[in-house]
Amino acid sequence: MGQDLNGKVAVVTGATRGIGRAIAEALLDAGASVAVCSRSEADVRRAVEDMGLKGQVAGRVCDVGRLEEVEAFFAFVEQTFGRLDFLINNAGVGGFAPIAEMNPRQWREIIDTNLSGPFYCSREAIPLMKKGGGGFIINIGSLAGKNAFPGGSAYNASKFGLVGFTEAIMQELRYDNIRVSSVMPGSVQTEFGRHSMAGTEWKIAPEHLAETVLHLLRMPDRSLASRVEVRPSRPPRKG
Repeated sequence: MGQDLNGKVAVVTGATRGIGRAIAEALLDAGASVAVCSRSEADVRRAVEDMGLKGQVAGRVCDVGRLEEVEAFFAFVEQTFGRLDFLINNAGVGGFAPIAEMNPRQWREIIDTNLSGPFYCSREAIPLMKKGGGGFIINIGSLAGKNAFPGGSAYNASKFGLVGFTEAIMQELRYDNIRVSSVMPGSVQTEFGRHSMAGTEWKIAPEHLAETVLHLLRMPDRSLASRVEVRPSRPPRKG
């Protein structure tokens, strides 16, 4: 039997829009309670108000690239819900430029958010999951974590690193009854990074990625899809 998500508690980072928002809403629809975070207080407040119509949701401002803010956020989660079953590391930023033109501050922001963020959040989540007898960590990566491209040095580095991080902790945590997976999407229909929404009908819908995440969470606990690659089924033809 697959897992029943009703009554579970999940953290979804970067959950006020895009992929994270779709995942948070899907979890609420499935009966889970959800804690969300974002770097914008206004965005967090608006998301909690909107999603509160679906179920039990709480939110707090948190820049996942800052350890002290992550520690405060997870203390808030424990105080609010008393447990944690799922962590969806979704928060991410883009930044694309030739290496000679990249500002070192932009490099640090991308690495801090996309790679250090999942480390900080996982580090705080694991003790809470162990208290409850286990859990599931899903890192939202990217096909840019296996396919490098010009102008993507920082973004590629963060996502390649996230693949290695995910696979390492998957092996570390399996005997603590904590499963770890990565979901690696291609082009998604969001306003992420340098992309606009114009002419994006062929891209992956955030709601479809949310379905993938819920499918992983519901899998019988004797099995694990450790990496899931998701591509648009009919991208534009090249040439």
